[in-house]
Amino acid sequence: MKIALMDSGIGLLAAAAEVRRLRPDADLVLSSDPGSMPWGPRTPEDVTARALDVARAAAALRPDALIVACNTASVHALPTLRAELEPALPVIGTVPAIKPSVAAGGPVAIWATPATTGSPYQRGLIREFAGSVAVTEIPCPGLADAVEHADDQAIDRAIAAAAARTPRDVRAVVLGCTHYELVAARIRDALRQAGLPPVALHGSAGAVAAQALRRIGAAPAPSAEPATGLTVLLGGDTADLPQAALAYAEGRLLGVASPAR
Repeated sequence: MKIALMDSGIGLLAAAAEVRRLRPDADLVLSSDPGSMPWGPRTPEDVTARALDVARAAAALRPDALIVACNTASVHALPTLRAELEPALPVIGTVPAIKPSVAAGGPVAIWATPATTGSPYQRGLIREFAGSVAVTEIPCPGLADAVEHADDQAIDRAIAAAAARTPRDVRAVVLGCTHYELVAARIRDALRQAGLPPVALHGSAGAVAAQALRRIGAAPAPSAEPATGLTVLLGGDTADLPQAALAYAEGRLLGVASPAR
């Protein structure tokens, strides 16, 4: 079994780690183009073109499924990716976890990139899934870029700024960018209030990993014999796992594997 994941940068680590936990016997392909990030400020046409390049590089290695582990690419490029690659290659997009976040009744906040915050796409998801629950959209400028470079000071500044904009009565936060899941513990700590339980955080990594397995008819097998196959593609070229990835537990879980040359 081979599962490919694509993103602009290392935001795909969260979903890749979930695939590795569910099916440790699966070979992984991680395809990204960090030289072109961030994708959020780019036009939809530019995002689609770049996402196609990254997806084609992954598809050339003949995976069984492709996870689009990027909210921006899922918003703008998913129909184009599916039109080109399916049905031969199942393509699984990433959707903010708004539906499970409102199950307890709210209030809820959605942390996302400035480009996604207030977008018709996100507003549509809120209308579809939030019902009468109060939802506040919180832009997080600079956070994805800081996570990409494992810049601790910049991460802390961006999280603190977003936490300050988050209403104090919010009890659940949707992580609307895959990069944010890599610093979930730091986000939770920043939102902590004395005398109250921790704010619930809702990411998409677990759901997209499970959906990828369903699309190819594979059941979770967390006790399977681990595979060693990990191919990293940066801008279409094979490479080592970026050093910044090892700053995060998800990157360390994947480990440094010799790329297929």
